This record gives sequence, structure tokens and C-alpha cells, in this order.
Amino acid sequence: MAFPNPSSLWRLGSSYAAAGILAGAFGAHGLKARGVSADSIASFQTASHYAVFNGLALLVLSLHPRFSVHRFSGPAIAAGTFLFSGSIWALVLDRERFKFMGPITPMGGMLMIAGYVSLAL
Repeated sequence: MAFPNPSSLWRLGSSYAAAGILAGAFGAHGLKARGVSADSIASFQTASHYAVFNGLALLVLSLHPRFSVHRFSGPAIAAGTFLFSGSIWALVLDRERFKFMGPITPMGGMLMIAGYVSLAL
């Protein structure tokens, strides 16, 4: 089965939504115990929100007869979410080890935007 397809978008969407909820809970409770700054916790929560929102969007997209197999939109939203949220989570958890990921965050954001714009075209 080729990617994208409704089943793969559904699985990715549900995985991102679950990861966002789990990360959000960890960010609200676990990061404070680790002495993480309020600004970093806010960034972690932003990444969690984007994961949930884009996960829900992928779930909806998987139900659309035309866009569930669109060659660009679903993969761009999925990859952008992974890069955007994943890089922020990594940077908050260990900035020194993952400092190379700083420039990846805006690239993920641009991919998400491009994915949504491609749905309108």
C-alpha cells in the first residue's frame, strides 16, 4: 500500500494526538520537578498542542475521499509535525545534546503550512 493512504494518515493522526496528550501531561507535571524554566515548559506545551491539533487534522484528512491520498498535503503535515514538535521536545529535554535541532523547528512549521496551503489549491 502506497503512502499516503487513509489508513496510514489515520494511524499517524491518532499517534500524534496521543503523543501530544502524553507530552502535555508530562510537560505540566514532570518538567517542573526537573527544574525546567517556565518559558521552556511553555514551549513544550506549544509543541504538545501542535501535535494534538495536527493529529486531529490528519484524522479528518484520512476521511476525505480526495485528500486522503493527496501526494503532498498529508505527508507534509505529518513530517512538519514530527520536525516541529519533536525538535521542541528534544530541545527542552536536553538543549546541549540536541542544539543542532534549533533550525529544524521552523522548517517543520513551514512544512505544516505548506501542507495546509496545498489543500486549498
